[in-house]
Amino acid sequence: MDDVVIGLEVHVQLNKLRTKLFCSCPLNYHHSPPNTHVCPVCLGMPGAMPVVNKEAVKAAVKVAMALNAEIKPFTVFDRKNYFYPDLPKGFQISQYDRPLALGGHVTIELDGQEKRIQLKRIHMEEDPGKLSYKGSITTAKYSLVDYNRSGAPLLEIVTEPVMNSPKEARLFLNKLRMILEYLDVFDGDLEGAMRVDANISIKGSGRVEVKNISSFKGVEKALSYEIMRQKNLLQRGRAVVRETRHFDEARNITVSLRSKEEEQDYRYFPEPDLVPILTDEIVKEVEGTLPEMPEEKRERLKREYGIGDNFAKVLILDVKMADYFEEVAKHVDPKLAASWIVDVLRGELNYRGWNFAKCWEIFKPEEFSKLLKYFDEERITEKGVVEVIRTKLDEGGEIDAIIQKKGLFAIPKDEIIRFCKEAIEENPKAVEDYLSGKKQALNFLVGQVMKKTRGRADPADTAKLIEELLS
Repeated sequence: MDDVVIGLEVHVQLNKLRTKLFCSCPLNYHHSPPNTHVCPVCLGMPGAMPVVNKEAVKAAVKVAMALNAEIKPFTVFDRKNYFYPDLPKGFQISQYDRPLALGGHVTIELDGQEKRIQLKRIHMEEDPGKLSYKGSITTAKYSLVDYNRSGAPLLEIVTEPVMNSPKEARLFLNKLRMILEYLDVFDGDLEGAMRVDANISIKGSGRVEVKNISSFKGVEKALSYEIMRQKNLLQRGRAVVRETRHFDEARNITVSLRSKEEEQDYRYFPEPDLVPILTDEIVKEVEGTLPEMPEEKRERLKREYGIGDNFAKVLILDVKMADYFEEVAKHVDPKLAASWIVDVLRGELNYRGWNFAKCWEIFKPEEFSKLLKYFDEERITEKGVVEVIRTKLDEGGEIDAIIQKKGLFAIPKDEIIRFCKEAIEENPKAVEDYLSGKKQALNFLVGQVMKKTRGRADPADTAKLIEELLS
């Protein structure tokens, strides 16, 4: 897709803060009734004066530093003028020609090769309210406005138009989300945490903006549809009109909203109620607080724990998963811990739609360590470990109690050998078939042993024992 040019404008809500950007209204509005976390400032009442939330500026500086951007010595808020129902003041407090930071980059891995996604700018602004529709935006007869979100602190992270496929865009967003969660300024699971405006064009043709895509899957689907739509237009000899479109997630299509605005349409001018912010002192405050970032953690896990790059690369995808691994690795072999966490526990959590923050609550690292110790000591089989994990996640309970209740403690090897001998003596026809070359007869004999042990023997180990006895 070298002819495709994609740039993203990513709106990141700094939702780990306690209050909004310019007032003291609490940010924990996500499960509250509409229009209950509001005040005269975020409702744009006449005479209400905004006051900058310093913690929001510090969080923004932290993000800019982590993204390798150049933080400007002072930054200015501006009024972005446009009329829309979710904007109670008739303008949005944003930044224009004096943004917080310029440049920066995010490195992604694409088909085994690294690619650097260059950033253009990072600036702060307030979130508008939220419009809700009965049905889709194109079919609803009316819209409802909830101003609980109005005034929430946003960062707008703008990339250069350097991406060439929907896959690159998804990889960039995944990496950006990971960095933000490592910085602990953002919870990506909350509604509205990250919203994307995508600019797409086919080289030599007009640029289209798709607004307010609310999910990573949505971004990939919207871009794929829009690329196909534009190429179909060009193949029919028609021009791609410069416009703003909306992604209809129900139908997986984009629909036209309006002609594309130009910068002059917003009539930017400096916000007269807010003074410029000098960033030097804030940078000094933040510098020593940056945590270990994903790539640093990846190299340290490999170095300290001796695990392979494939395991380390997956573990760092979620900072909670990486921390969970380190707690478990204090008590059991790190390679054993990495294998079970990446290959089994992560899959079981994904199947249930849970993340590792949930795992910390319901399956504590010390409990998982205990289970892996039993496995390492051959007191429970691989199949038994999986059964305990599923039961623990679905029903809770103590590890030992689950194992006792389900009879999962492994049978000693000498007992399994005795059962293997019994299966051989009781099934001479199967033995004869096996010795004559019918390998499926071995599976039958293994099944007989599994019946005798009520599934507590390891099938692979049992097959080896039977083969040894028959040889």
